[in-house]
Amino acid sequence: MDPLFPEDAVSQHQVLARKWRPRNFASLVGQEHVVKALRHGLKTGRIHHAYLLTGTRGVGKTTIARILAKALNCEQVDRDDPDPCGLCSSCLQIDRGRYVDYLELDAASHRGVEEMAQLLENAIYAPTLGRWKVYVIDEVHMLSNHAFNAMLKTLEEPPGHVVFVLATTDPQKVPVTVLSRCLQLSLRNMSPQAIAEHLSTVLHEEQIACEPDALNQIAKSAAGSMRDALSLLDQAISHGAGEVRSAEVRAMLGAIDRDKVAQIMDALLEANPRQLCALAEEVCALGVDAAAVLQALAQLVQDLSLLKLDALEADDLQLRRWADACEAEQLQVYWQILLHGRRDLPLAPDQQAGLTMTLLRLHAFRPLAFRASATQAQVVNHGATTAPDVRPVAAPAKRAAQQIASGVQREASEPQSVRQPSVRQPSKQDAPVEVTEFTLDCAWSELATRIPCSGFVRQFLEQSELLAIEGVHIRVRVPIRPLAEQATVNKVKDLLVGHFQVPLRLSAEVGSVGVQTAASIHDAQRRAERDAALQGLQSDPFVQAMVNELGAQIDPDSVQARKH
Repeated sequence: MDPLFPEDAVSQHQVLARKWRPRNFASLVGQEHVVKALRHGLKTGRIHHAYLLTGTRGVGKTTIARILAKALNCEQVDRDDPDPCGLCSSCLQIDRGRYVDYLELDAASHRGVEEMAQLLENAIYAPTLGRWKVYVIDEVHMLSNHAFNAMLKTLEEPPGHVVFVLATTDPQKVPVTVLSRCLQLSLRNMSPQAIAEHLSTVLHEEQIACEPDALNQIAKSAAGSMRDALSLLDQAISHGAGEVRSAEVRAMLGAIDRDKVAQIMDALLEANPRQLCALAEEVCALGVDAAAVLQALAQLVQDLSLLKLDALEADDLQLRRWADACEAEQLQVYWQILLHGRRDLPLAPDQQAGLTMTLLRLHAFRPLAFRASATQAQVVNHGATTAPDVRPVAAPAKRAAQQIASGVQREASEPQSVRQPSVRQPSKQDAPVEVTEFTLDCAWSELATRIPCSGFVRQFLEQSELLAIEGVHIRVRVPIRPLAEQATVNKVKDLLVGHFQVPLRLSAEVGSVGVQTAASIHDAQRRAERDAALQGLQSDPFVQAMVNELGAQIDPDSVQARKH
C-alpha cells in the first residue's frame, strides 16, 4: 500500500454523517416529540407492533429505528431509563448490522411480493438471541401493491415477538389499509439554529476551527436535514484545508454575499436599471447560482414585509431604511416576481439572462405613483446630462391659467427673450446662483409632489418637517434615524440645488415630527375622503334598506373613496 495512505488510517476514517450518527435517544437532535413517545412506550411496556416513521431525508428515520431495536434487545436496559447502553453485545451487533434478530430491508430494491413473502415467513419464528425481532422497511412506499397486500394480515395480527418499523419520505403513497395498522410518528425538519448548534458541537469535538457565519450558511442550505448538513460540513472542511471559513463555504454552495444583496436592493429602490444589470453580471461571473440570488432577495422581501407589520424585531438600521422606503403592496409584487423568476430560470437561455430579466422586472413592475415619479426623475436627469448647449435660464415667468369654453386649461408663459435674467448672469457653465438668502416659494410639504423624485429621497421629503431656513442653510427634522444618514441627506440636497439653482446646505436631525409633513397631510386627506365616502354610503337608500331589513352591517375598514 502507498505509504502516504496507511491501511489503518484508511480503515479508521469515517465521514462525519456516519461518525456522528446518534447511538441512543439522548443524542438525537430536533426530534424530541418522537423520543418522548417512544420512551414512554418503553417505560410502560406499551410496545406497538408496527411503527410508521415519516419525514424528509436525513432527519433520523432509520437512526430512530436502530435505536428502538437496541432499546428492545439491550442486555443492560433499565426500565426507568430505556436508552440502550451501546456497550452490550446486542447493541454493538445492531450498530454493525450483524444482529440476527434485526433486519433492514430497502423497499426500493426489494419491492416484490416474493421478498415480502419470505420476510413474513421468517417472522413467525421466535427470536434467536434477543427478546424481539425487529424488521425495518425503509422507503416502504416503494413496495408494489401485491407486496402491500401480502403484509396486511401480518400487520393486523402479528406474532407477539415481532415489531415492524416502516420508514418513508412519502406517506401519501402508502395505502390507507397499511396506515391504519401503524402508529405513525412524523419527524420534523430541523431548524437552521438547531443544525448550526450541532455542527458547532461536532467541530469542537473534532478540534476544527470554524466561523459562525459559515455554519449558518451550511445549516440553511441543508433544508432541515442533519445528514445533508454533516455531508456539507465534510465538503467545507476539505475546501478550507482543515478549517471552515465563510468565504470557502459561500463559494462551495454558490451562495451570494450579503453585501451584494444589499447593493441589489439599493439599486432597485433607487430605480437604477443599469446598476441592476451590472450587478447581475458581476454575481454570475463570481459563480453564484442565480436561484440563490433570487432566494436571498425573496428572504429579504419577506423580512421587510414582516418588519412593516411589526411582526419582526430587527435592530439593523439598513433593514428599517429599506422597509420605510417600500410600500406593502410593492413588497407583495416583489415577492411574486421573485417566485416566478426562480420558477422560470430553467427556461431562460442562461442563468445570467434569467437573473437580469427578473431584476429588470422588479424595476418595471412597481406601484403607479412610485413608477411615475421615478420615470420623471430619470427624464430630468437624462435631459440635464445630454443637453448639447447650456444657456442661461431666465427667471421664472408668470403663468396664467385661462379657462376656455370647452373647459380645458392651457398654460402660457412669457417668452424668455422678453425678460432678461434678474438673478443669474450668463456663464459658460450652468452653476447655482451665488445668493446669501433663500426663500421657499411653496410649503415644504409640497416639494415631494413638485420635484420628481423616488426612493429614499421621496421618503425624506414626505416624512420630514421644516424647522428653519437660515440664509441658504435648511434645517429639517425626520422621524427615524435611517432618513438622517448622510448619504440620503446629500442626495436630497443635490436634488434641491438642481431644482432651485441655489447652493443650499441641508441638515437633518431625528425627532418627533408634527402633522404638517407631506405624509401626515396625505394620510389626513385619505381619512377625510374615506369618512366622506362612508357617510355617503350610510345615507344611500339602498344601503339603508339592506341594514334595516336584512340586518346588514357596513365594515368601515372596507370603504374606500372612489378615485376620479
